[in-house]
Amino acid sequence: MATDLTQTPPSAVQGHPQRWLILGVIALAQLTVLLDNTVLNVAIPSLKKELGASTSDIQWMINAYSLVQAGLLLTAGSAADRYGRKKMLATGLVLFGVGSLAAALASSTGQLIAARAGMGVGGALLVTTTLAVAMQIFPPDEQPKAIGIWAAVNSLGFAAGPLIGGFMLGHFWWGAIFLINLPVAAGALAAVVALVPESKNPQGDRPDLLGSALSTVGMSSLVFTIISGPEHGWLSARVLGSGVVAVVVLGVFAWWESRVPYPMLDMSFFRNRRFTGAVAGAVLVMFGMGGALFLLTQHLQLVLGYGPLEAGFRTAPLAVAVVLLNFTGAAAKITAKLGGPVTILLGMAVMAGGLVSIGVLGERGYAGTLLGLVMIGAGTATASPAMAHAIMSSIPPAKAGVGAGLNGMSAEFGMGLGVAVLGAVLTSSASLEQGLREGQLVGAVAVVAGGVVAGVLLRRADFSKGI
Repeated sequence: MATDLTQTPPSAVQGHPQRWLILGVIALAQLTVLLDNTVLNVAIPSLKKELGASTSDIQWMINAYSLVQAGLLLTAGSAADRYGRKKMLATGLVLFGVGSLAAALASSTGQLIAARAGMGVGGALLVTTTLAVAMQIFPPDEQPKAIGIWAAVNSLGFAAGPLIGGFMLGHFWWGAIFLINLPVAAGALAAVVALVPESKNPQGDRPDLLGSALSTVGMSSLVFTIISGPEHGWLSARVLGSGVVAVVVLGVFAWWESRVPYPMLDMSFFRNRRFTGAVAGAVLVMFGMGGALFLLTQHLQLVLGYGPLEAGFRTAPLAVAVVLLNFTGAAAKITAKLGGPVTILLGMAVMAGGLVSIGVLGERGYAGTLLGLVMIGAGTATASPAMAHAIMSSIPPAKAGVGAGLNGMSAEFGMGLGVAVLGAVLTSSASLEQGLREGQLVGAVAVVAGGVVAGVLLRRADFSKGI
């Protein structure tokens, strides 16, 4: 029977007795969200043929999901803290399942875009509540390993999306890629109701409705600017207009949050070196990784000559490295031995080395690319969970949902910015091979910079506390 953690979270004592089983449940819920970040890409030819989708329609089918999800992450995390993380987790599964069914049965591009937006709402709730629940049910000494497994599921979802989508399209119609979410969501919902304990902020702060609206509009505008820039031009009216809206609205949001009695996001968090270092590192590591993976798919297909499905299989070593290091607990042991700051710096240095390997050696064949993928996976497996734990552990447990929302926002912003900037490097180069190489090297510099910034700030924060 589920217990109530509103007043006394087990993480403060010994941890929930069924915490590892519960982690498996929330990881399953998280996996459905991540699969849909990439699964639609392989269905583009089918959607063009069967729904008559234009290039603009395809872009909105993909972007509607990510825009809504990114815009609502902070609001979703705040709602989970206030109304209950279990309630919001169950609500997210329901919304995601209903959206998936609507997407599978869509008979027009407009219906599919609307369904994808609805799935984004459920996705935002799932991304924030899964991490927040994990922080609540595990004691501090087990949190790094739990977050490592949570992070490994992220990598597994991104890598498995194209493979599962390709298999389903080879045997069924395009809507089947959404129907596979239904049994997973239903099973996860039943398990959540039976197993996951309820937890929420015991203070019951009043809802910050204006803050929620400002963060949603501001983040959606920011992500839209980053997505639209490479295609429409950074100086186009469309991109400049959305960029101005993002800057102004997010500025007003920061001003409002520093003055309202019950802020959704306590701006004093950013005066914490540990928190700021982890957020900065998370943005830069996803900048390098997101942009590099964007270039990698083109490298495998256009330079090495692999087909889409074969290219998907060739990227699998990255996810395998992440899964092995985190599911075995090896990454958590490294963090415990070296400490968070050194682990983050080391992990991001290894990631950067992997990007360099792909950029410099990848042109000669798959061997250099394989080495780079394994190094990126190893670096991600150690650095990303350590940064997520640094973010979550530097804010009060009552704000775990907001912390998870910030962690998700950092990843979304960093990945989108990486694709935009490294994509611009690619298009501005004299040749494809040169652009891919230069893009990977720029990504490597960004990752190293992120490691240095995060490592130094986190070390200073630990030093000031006498750690």
